[in-house]
Amino acid sequence: MAAETDRATLEALRAADLRLGAIGYRLASANAALCRDLVPVTGMIVHAIDQYDVTEQPVTRSTFGFETGIAVEAVVPGSPAARAGVQADDSIVSINGQPVPATRSGGHVATRDAFAAMLDRQAADRPLAMVLRKAGQERTVTIPASPGCPTLFELRIGSSLDAVADGRLVQISSRFLERFDDSQLAVVIAHELSHNILRHHVRLDAAQVSRGVFRELGRNGRIFRTTEDDADRLGVHLLRNAGWDPAAAVTFWNGPGARIDGGIFHSRTHSSAGKRAENIVAEIAAIPRDAPIPYLPPVLKTRDQPLE
Repeated sequence: MAAETDRATLEALRAADLRLGAIGYRLASANAALCRDLVPVTGMIVHAIDQYDVTEQPVTRSTFGFETGIAVEAVVPGSPAARAGVQADDSIVSINGQPVPATRSGGHVATRDAFAAMLDRQAADRPLAMVLRKAGQERTVTIPASPGCPTLFELRIGSSLDAVADGRLVQISSRFLERFDDSQLAVVIAHELSHNILRHHVRLDAAQVSRGVFRELGRNGRIFRTTEDDADRLGVHLLRNAGWDPAAAVTFWNGPGARIDGGIFHSRTHSSAGKRAENIVAEIAAIPRDAPIPYLPPVLKTRDQPLE
């Protein structure tokens, strides 16, 4: 019974990771034109055996396969990986002739991150040749060129409402998936991806802005609010480019976003929910009537400007 319960928990985790990954894939691939450094965005959600506790690994292996240290947890429907025939529970042997990283004992997400870095080094404008293994049988698939923005989307299990971006990673707490539908999640994820595209992590470091207890005060708070407002503005265009109605962001901040208790949104580093909605309305109104998709908005130019 315990093993069945564990297996059910792992399958629920797979479903949540796929839900987040599908939204992230759609945003990252549709907005490739807005990103300078492109990487293959295949639609695979990949995990490593050493992300799981040693005591969980027997049921983890039986649920997910793991005939190598790296396996495909899920595949976004309709993505390049799906069209190439990549399937959930395929173990990855190599990419373009390069073997996947060896599992690192006690490394937690070290192997997964090493694989992500390996994938990022592959040419985004060329197909990927992958050797996969399942039930002891190996096969080779070719994933079409799939350029996109270099961001890894990660689910963090927890009861708080937290969302962060560090320049390479967008991490969303599982509580968001419990409370919001996909269009609402897309608003939050687009905002965090905007931070990465606008290079906010690097620019905040260059401005020597405090991320500690004084982050809300004076110059620190003002600069943080600038980055948050700019991420809201760019998020409008990421949503539009990816086929979502950007007005969903207005609805979010006038509704459920305004009702969030605690978490990252009740802080002087962010404008009020009402002000955020006003800024987004203004950004939508400024989109030229004949703006193409994808559209490169003026706020994109701020990514090379120092934060002052």
